[in-house]
Amino acid sequence: MKEEEREYIGGKHSVLEAFQSKRAIHKIWISNTTQPHWSQPIYEAAKEAGIIVQSVDKRKLDQMAPGLQHQGVVAQVAAAEYMDLDEMLNQLEQSERTPILVILDELEDPHNLGSIIRTVECAGANGVIIPKRRSVGLTMTVSKTSAGAVEYVPVARVTNLAQAMETLKKRGIWIVGAAGEAKQSLYDLDLNMPLAIVIGNEHNGLGRLVREKCDFLAKLPMYGKIQSLNASVAASLFIYEAVRQRLAKK
Repeated sequence: MKEEEREYIGGKHSVLEAFQSKRAIHKIWISNTTQPHWSQPIYEAAKEAGIIVQSVDKRKLDQMAPGLQHQGVVAQVAAAEYMDLDEMLNQLEQSERTPILVILDELEDPHNLGSIIRTVECAGANGVIIPKRRSVGLTMTVSKTSAGAVEYVPVARVTNLAQAMETLKKRGIWIVGAAGEAKQSLYDLDLNMPLAIVIGNEHNGLGRLVREKCDFLAKLPMYGKIQSLNASVAASLFIYEAVRQRLAKK
């Protein structure tokens, strides 16, 4: 894992999830107005982990993390711990299930990333791959939107997405790109194979090189006047179609 800059998470649930997943926590601040029965689990977890907890005025928490729904507790953590791509792929080889990865091509909205990570965790998929440049990373907003799933889903951040896709292919993973102009419907494809699903940028879709690296493209049927879906919604539909096909084979 590679540790990035520190940032803050807030809320009892998020902080306790961070403890449970062994995320690096540097310090915790708790409002001096919180009820003891509410804050006691955090104090106990911090004591066991040897982490400093400071009681402060609620206004200090508001200043430390403006806009964060902290509920009276803020923790300073490593904002993003990214898994090495090779490490992620080595883990896949140990899995008994046919893997599903999600590749995000320059996704910009942290809410989309958080929602996709949440879907990946809920669906039992294996990880997310994002580029280092022109892409949102694992920010505080992503963590909150993922509802704690960011603590459990491996995320690899790579320098060159097209090269990473070639690496996946060499490891036996097939790549399907979500593209509105594709000739094939998602529901006409056999996805019961080691699979990576590529979701493009919210505005421009898949980049040219990324599109060319896909083994095949697929579209979702569109019958309304609006001819595109939110990126996180499209990702969810692709992921769960792959899951459905796996279940149907059992």
